[in-house]
Amino acid sequence: MNDRASAPGALALVQALVNTLDLESGADALDTSEGRAPFGVAPGAELTAARELRESLRAACLAHAGHAPHAPVPPLSQLLMGAPLLVKISEEDGSAELTPAEPSKLASRVAAAIAEAVTAGTWSRLKACEAADCHWAYYDRSPASRSRWCDMGVCGARAKMRAYRARKTPPPGQR
Repeated sequence: MNDRASAPGALALVQALVNTLDLESGADALDTSEGRAPFGVAPGAELTAARELRESLRAACLAHAGHAPHAPVPPLSQLLMGAPLLVKISEEDGSAELTPAEPSKLASRVAAAIAEAVTAGTWSRLKACEAADCHWAYYDRSPASRSRWCDMGVCGARAKMRAYRARKTPPPGQR
């Protein structure tokens, strides 16, 4: 819903991919060539694989927030098995990083982004909004890493208003 909580580093790629589908409106950015361009995805089998990867990533983000996926999805580790990574060693300082073996493949870029995020300790902070009609990926910057919604002013306010109305509405038969 908002860009306030953009993920750091390469994890932004994962967040952007998850957020190509707006569940509330049904708009899918991957339906257009402009929407596919940042991910290097072509129509056909590659697009189908990108959508499958997106939904498995969404399920991981929901799990980070303590929620079950909204639909059955293939395990993310299964989708990333065919995405080899290379260890790149710096000649200057000897530091190492994992890079995609096939930079043109979306799954390889996602696998490298996740590896970077795991190393940096940021992977579990990429979450999906609790709202069932949203599930937008956001980066949880709260100190305790316990935020529940992508935007407190929209999804959080809606959830709190629904809970308030449920408490104030008398049960059927007592009206």
